[in-house]
Amino acid sequence: RSHWMVESYHWHLDVTFREDGNHTIDKAAAYNLNIIKKLAINTLKLLDVGRKNVSLKSKRYMISLSTEKYIEKIMQI
Repeated sequence: RSHWMVESYHWHLDVTFREDGNHTIDKAAAYNLNIIKKLAINTLKLLDVGRKNVSLKSKRYMISLSTEKYIEKIMQI
């Protein structure tokens, strides 16, 4: 079961953030981007946008439409 939890996490990195398409040459920059993306996934999972069963991709889109509305909620996490 723990293996599938890790696979689900990597699936979100690949699908939601298109990590496989990332061609960052600098190793330090690629490492830092990976950490930021993982932090974003964890934040999105904790964030409540008012509806149930919203995908992470949809949450990102909703937040991008009205950043002022969600910034305080994000900062409280």
